[in-house]
Amino acid sequence: MTDAYQHIAELGEANNLPLETKFDNPRQFYIRLPASELAERPLPPMFINVYRKKNWVECQTLDLAKRNQKIVDSHTEVLLMSDKAVQELIGDIRGQISILFKICEGIAMLDMICAFAQLVTSQEYVRPQLTDTLAIKAGRHPVREKIHTTKFVPNDVYATQQTRFQIITGCNMSGKSTYLRSIALMTVMAQIGSFVPAQYAAFPVIHQLFARVSTDDSIEANVSTFAAEMRETAFILRNIDRRSIAIIDELGRGTSTRDGLAIAIAIAEALVESRALVWFATHFRDLANIMAERNGVVNLHLAVDMSTDNVMTMLYKIAEGTVTEQHYGLALAKIVPLPPRVLEHATLVANALERQMKKRKKTSASVINARRRKLVLNLKEHLVQARNGAMEGEVLSKWLEELRRQFVVRMTAIDAEARAAETEDEDESEEANTTVDATTETEGEELQDGQSTVVSADVGR
Repeated sequence: MTDAYQHIAELGEANNLPLETKFDNPRQFYIRLPASELAERPLPPMFINVYRKKNWVECQTLDLAKRNQKIVDSHTEVLLMSDKAVQELIGDIRGQISILFKICEGIAMLDMICAFAQLVTSQEYVRPQLTDTLAIKAGRHPVREKIHTTKFVPNDVYATQQTRFQIITGCNMSGKSTYLRSIALMTVMAQIGSFVPAQYAAFPVIHQLFARVSTDDSIEANVSTFAAEMRETAFILRNIDRRSIAIIDELGRGTSTRDGLAIAIAIAEALVESRALVWFATHFRDLANIMAERNGVVNLHLAVDMSTDNVMTMLYKIAEGTVTEQHYGLALAKIVPLPPRVLEHATLVANALERQMKKRKKTSASVINARRRKLVLNLKEHLVQARNGAMEGEVLSKWLEELRRQFVVRMTAIDAEARAAETEDEDESEEANTTVDATTETEGEELQDGQSTVVSADVGR
């Protein structure tokens, strides 16, 4: 390249021309000079490949073309030598690749441990224990608590084989999805050796974690929300086992209410049979009521304060049982707000449907027996945990006394419900007999009246 620059400079001095050095990829180095310089004299014959562009003349010389070719050859030689050096380096590295992998793994592990240490020293995290029970006291979402402007509300979590399928109900924006995701994230953090955001935490060793939480359509794959739900759920059902955790968020809402409820119940039954730890968030209150009698099923809900008219206060606190507010969707619609006429009509329809459902619902003997069996199995599990646990002396005695008291209270409530159901059946039976007797008496009176009329008619005739 220095030779090319020098050659063009010598040409300019020898011919007394203001030559400029230019370069582009197709032509390499070439010469450019103003066309006005050639108005009174011709271009010397040593210049070749002459092109005129507006007010400029572009050209080369034979010596410049030779230097361009030499530059191309030198560049190619440099590339070949560089490639040879790189290939030799790769060959040398391959002989030491195992050591390099160990170094990379060591650096990655050190980086992860330093991140864990920084997190633990700067945040209120606790070291989790590895047990057979999943128990979390005052657990928090590790991401949400950092981005919320208000203080994050912690929640407790407890799951064993007798409480392995937990149905989470609650109104919109009450925190169901956050509760599910916090459980999954804390489980992952515990499995990889990190402290977790809680006051106390214990986790079993989990082999798989499944999540069905997205509700987006897949436009690229031409898949609707419901189809995407079913695909992901089918994968979960094929692979889930006892050493798994699954979080399911509002399954079946992508299709009709009746079909969605039926499919959700069937999937819930299969998940209960898998004996995995499952958290199932849903708006189907009938799902919670139907599955409540199954062994291993627990109903929970996110509490909402609606003591003030037209005000819904999300408490973001998990509580036992299904959601108590019957029409929280209507209450939320009032806050939005929808037009009053629409809300009035929706309230009338909701109340009418609720009355119809109450007439159809009955507590059968099989349901009562299922509740008794479930309560006894829960007692057995607690006693096994007490036998294998570390409680002793007065602490164990008080705990057993409280366990006995709770068992008696719950069994008494079930017996009272059974007696109430029997009384209701007897009342309905008596009401039916009374109705039959009244109908028979009325028909007899009508028959006597008809006969008297016929006799009177005959006498008159």
